[in-house]
Amino acid sequence: MKKVTETVEMEELLLQELSAAELHLIQRAQEISKRAYAPYSNFHVGAALVLENGEVFQSSNQENVSFPTGVCAERLLLGYVGANNPDLAPLTLAIVAQRAGEEDWAEVSPCGVCRQTINEVENRFNRPITLLLLRNKNQVLRIRGIKELLPLKFDNLNK
Repeated sequence: MKKVTETVEMEELLLQELSAAELHLIQRAQEISKRAYAPYSNFHVGAALVLENGEVFQSSNQENVSFPTGVCAERLLLGYVGANNPDLAPLTLAIVAQRAGEEDWAEVSPCGVCRQTINEVENRFNRPITLLLLRNKNQVLRIRGIKELLPLKFDNLNK
């Protein structure tokens, strides 16, 4: 038996340590999370994305009583941006979440399906997307590319 160890590299920052552009993305994600349609989970997720041309887009999760048909904020956002701006690479994706009735932001990271979706977009443009994950106590995780959260990526059907 051979033991294999993977390490994850990310930065933990305070909100005030972010660049103005990164802080703007977090704020846009927070704003849109308030418009999430989450009557079943009461877990409101917001995502904001900046493209290489500087344009910012945002989205929130949209649930459905038939749980598999709901859509995560990240996938909804990446799908929309990919369909409407197919030649512009996403640079940074901010993700926030808050439980209904709570003041603090929840600690969240993309689900497995969203991780694979982010991987596909990175492969499409051959460049990593920086992820900003808002945590409680004004902390942010900065992650340089999905490989840090998805070390055994599914990249090629022919391999």
